[in-house]
Amino acid sequence: MQIKMVAIDLDDTLLNGDLKISPHCIQMIRQAQELGVMVTLATGRMYRSALPYARQIGTDIPLITYQGALVKSSESETVSYFKPVPGQAAREVMQYFKQQQVHFHTYIDDQLCLERMTSEGQAYMDLAGVEPQVVGDLIEAIEGKQPMKILAVSHNESLILDMENELKTRFAGKLNITRSKPYYLEAMHNQANKADALQVLAAHSGFKREEVMAVGDSFNDLDMITWAGIGVAMGNSQDVVKQAADHVTLSNEEEGVAEALRRWVIEPRKH
Repeated sequence: MQIKMVAIDLDDTLLNGDLKISPHCIQMIRQAQELGVMVTLATGRMYRSALPYARQIGTDIPLITYQGALVKSSESETVSYFKPVPGQAAREVMQYFKQQQVHFHTYIDDQLCLERMTSEGQAYMDLAGVEPQVVGDLIEAIEGKQPMKILAVSHNESLILDMENELKTRFAGKLNITRSKPYYLEAMHNQANKADALQVLAAHSGFKREEVMAVGDSFNDLDMITWAGIGVAMGNSQDVVKQAADHVTLSNEEEGVAEALRRWVIEPRKH
């Protein structure tokens, strides 16, 4: 069955180490689009952090952002999926991160919100390419608002794993708890994941699961890679992602997305 829709993660997948999309990857995406394939970017990033990359591709494409909590088109700005964190759960997660004394932040109205500037916050800003709003108290700041997700940062590997296990147990069936990088721990609405968002988008567009390919590298890509008809792991992926995927392509530094599009989307249409 031909692939009619492709979901591509951004960081460490489509983006190289300089946070850029190579001209060859853009060329192959456009070639797929010319064949009638719908392309979506599926990222943990904020909508406005993902938007510049969508504009490089150059057509109105749906963007799966905030790990799937928000699906919004890049030009028409049509919202087709919206799953913010429920207020009480958001407050409890923030309280927990405060007790653990780790950096955490949230997103309100597509704004990055921090309690204070930290080295972890600065590094995240540099990655996302956005300026934050510094608020006195995040728990107060979300009152009456709809936070998209809560993200904690810690380079203490045992601590981040302990926190992940604790939150997964405490919020089982209530929140989606995942890591987008080994040191980023994220809490979202239970239906805010890339697979659920991709499934809704595919159904809305009339595509079957078997007609969808997903490409990613990290823990937060596992759901969409296993859901898609063809799941592709990057050469630089976590081992668990490679094991879950149908195929492994080249690394993000070797334009693995372009290779995946060539092998499993474009070439099969020539035969």
